[in-house]
Amino acid sequence: MRVLLTGHQGYLGTVMAPVLTAAGYDVVGLDSGLFADCVLGPAPADPPGPPVDLRDVGADVFTGVDAVIHLAALSNDPMGSLAPELTYDINHHASVRLARLAKDAGVKRFLYASTCSVYGASGGDGLVGEDAPLRPVTPYAESKVRVEDDLVALADSGFTPVFLRNATAFGFSPRLRADIVLNNLVGHAVLSGEVRVLSDGTPWRPLVHAQDIAEAFAAVLAAPIEAVHLKAFNVGTEQNNLTVAQIAEEVVAAVPGSKLVITGEAGADPRSYRVDFARIRAALPDYQARWTVKAGAHELVDAYEKFGLTAHDFARRFTRLARLADRQGAGTVDGTLRPVS
Repeated sequence: MRVLLTGHQGYLGTVMAPVLTAAGYDVVGLDSGLFADCVLGPAPADPPGPPVDLRDVGADVFTGVDAVIHLAALSNDPMGSLAPELTYDINHHASVRLARLAKDAGVKRFLYASTCSVYGASGGDGLVGEDAPLRPVTPYAESKVRVEDDLVALADSGFTPVFLRNATAFGFSPRLRADIVLNNLVGHAVLSGEVRVLSDGTPWRPLVHAQDIAEAFAAVLAAPIEAVHLKAFNVGTEQNNLTVAQIAEEVVAAVPGSKLVITGEAGADPRSYRVDFARIRAALPDYQARWTVKAGAHELVDAYEKFGLTAHDFARRFTRLARLADRQGAGTVDGTLRPVS
């Protein structure tokens, strides 16, 4: 089976490509290359694929492709809030266009990387399942909901969309992201000795390791069509439903000599939700998210120290918003976030 992996030079794609290859898939990539050089440690071996912006994809990229895994997006809430019109253009409209082109080309499966952020304002202490109301509170999460809705209309007996609602990712990737909660807290602790939480620490977050996300997508690719057709799956494990304060405490335990500081300066955070992951375990009995937050924190500490993470790279190179600002300032990215050659 040939699999087109969009965003293969991103944080998740760099982890997922070798997982798919090891499972026996012929992987081809599609990426604009915006973050291709954001590497910590040895450079990864990428699958083949020409640099192309998601908005400019042509039908030729689907030649011989049996399935699409669609990761490419303008990622995270601060990015989406800064440029909501670009978020909807890239994350929503370009994603739906990609799916239509894939369907017209005869692609059978379209695995879409959605997010548990679609439950954003759920509140309460109960676990949120896939059939719960969707209450996105940011343009990023809203764009994911819109894509899911539009892909439902494309589904038929020959085209199977699947929505994988990933919990908040963590863990080491050769193309690091420092702007996601555990990676960020560990980085601050290693570099400064302080674990700084800007909220009051009470919001709930579901977390999942990048490797466990990759394994989930591989499992959906291998599953019988009837087990996954037009279904949404939360990706993660209940043991990683933690408050931000609990996550921070795991970081303190992983970084000797570090101290926890909860400032509360960012005010109340409406994004608080605990997630139920039973459906993916029932549909894919061979799949299980294995990484704990504790193990991920230790993995990150080891990688940051081994590869010599610097404060500048942590704050600029591996933080999406700062990296794009730097590239725009250097003239290598235009106002629409397309690379300038």
